[in-house]
Amino acid sequence: MAFHDPTSELMADPYGVYARLREAGPVHRIAGTDGLPAWLVTRYDDVRQALADPRLSLDKRNAAPGGYRGLALPPALDANLLNMDPPDHTRIRRLVSRAFTPRRIAQLREPIRKTADQLLDAIGPHGRADLIVSYAAPLPINVICDLLGVAPEDRPDFRAWTDALVAPDPAEPSRAKEAVGGLLAFFTQLIARKRAEPADDLLSALIAVRDEKDRLSEDELMSLAFLILFAGYENTVHLIGNATLALLSHPDQMAALRAEPGRLGGAVEELARYDGPVPLAIRRFPTEDIAIGGVTIPAGETVLLSLAAAHRDPHRFTDPDPDRLDIDRDATGHLALGHGIHYCLGAPLARMETEIALAALLERFPGLTLDTPPGGLRWRPSMRSRGLISLPVRY
Repeated sequence: MAFHDPTSELMADPYGVYARLREAGPVHRIAGTDGLPAWLVTRYDDVRQALADPRLSLDKRNAAPGGYRGLALPPALDANLLNMDPPDHTRIRRLVSRAFTPRRIAQLREPIRKTADQLLDAIGPHGRADLIVSYAAPLPINVICDLLGVAPEDRPDFRAWTDALVAPDPAEPSRAKEAVGGLLAFFTQLIARKRAEPADDLLSALIAVRDEKDRLSEDELMSLAFLILFAGYENTVHLIGNATLALLSHPDQMAALRAEPGRLGGAVEELARYDGPVPLAIRRFPTEDIAIGGVTIPAGETVLLSLAAAHRDPHRFTDPDPDRLDIDRDATGHLALGHGIHYCLGAPLARMETEIALAALLERFPGLTLDTPPGGLRWRPSMRSRGLISLPVRY
C-alpha cells in the first residue's frame, strides 16, 4: 500500500484531504502526527467498529518499536483511562462512575451559566473580542476547576500549564516539560489537601470512592485528575470555538437557533459532527494481525481512526450532503465523543457546557459577526486536535 504524508495538507484543508483519502480507500499507510508510520482508517463503518474492537489496544505495552505512541508523560500521569484496556480500564471506569455522577454534573448547570454571563459582561462594552481568549478558553477551565475543587487563586497557573501542553511551542520545547512538572507538583499537593480536608468536589469523591476493597492508587488518582483537566479543557474549548465559527459561517442556521433556542441540544450534536475537536481518536495497537476494510494491519503497529473523515462519509450522513451544516440533521451516531467502552465519561458535561455557552452568546450578542475574513483565521498546528488559535468577532 502506498505511503502517504498528508501532514502539511491536513493543516490547510483537513476535510478536503480526508475526503480524498476516504474516496481512495478505507485504510492508508501514513506518517503519523510525529512523522512515525501509522495506519489511517477513514470510513464511518470501519471507524465505528474499530472504536469498539477489543483487539485494538490502548495500552502502549502492545505497541511495536518504532511506531507512533502519542504524548509521553511521567508514570504518575500516564496511568489514565486513555492508556488502559480491561480489566484495569473496567475497574477504574467503574470507580470513577461512582464519583462522576449525573447529579454532580447537573449541579454545574447554574454555575456554568453564571460564569458564561460574567465573561460576556466583561467583553460586552468593547464591541469586539477574541472569543477563544475571552470566552471559549476561560469557561471550561473554570468549570473543570469547580469540578475538581481548585481554588480561584490557583487557576491562572492551571490554565498556563494546560495551554503549554495543548499547544506546545516548537521554539520553546522546555515549556511543555515545565508544565508537566508544574501540574504534577500541583496535583500532588491538591490531593494531599483534599485527603486531609475533603470537600464537596469530584477530587474528594475520587479519593473516597471504594468498590469492595478496591480504590484508586496514587498514580491512578493523579492520572485521572490530569485526564479530567486535559481532556475536559482542550476538547471543550475547541468544541465551543469550532461550533461558534460554524454558526457565524452559516447565518441562516444561527438565525434559526436564535428564533428557537430549544433546538440547541440537537444542534450541538450536528456541530460536533460537522467540525469536532478531535479529528483522530487516540492511537490503538492491534494485539494480533487484524483486517480493517480489507487491509491487514500487523500486530503492534499504530492505528489512527479518523473521526473527521468518518463524520463526512456520504454513506453514513446522506441527507443533506455531509459537508453541509444542518442543525435539523439527525446527527446521532456521530463519534466525536467516542464509542464503545472508551466513550467519553465527560460527554454529558461537554454537551451541557457547549449548549450553555452558545445559548448565552446568541442571547447576549444578537449582532455577532466575524471580525476577520475566513481565510485569516488561524488554527492550531495539530493533526491530533482541531481548534482555533483565535476567533475575532464584533457585536
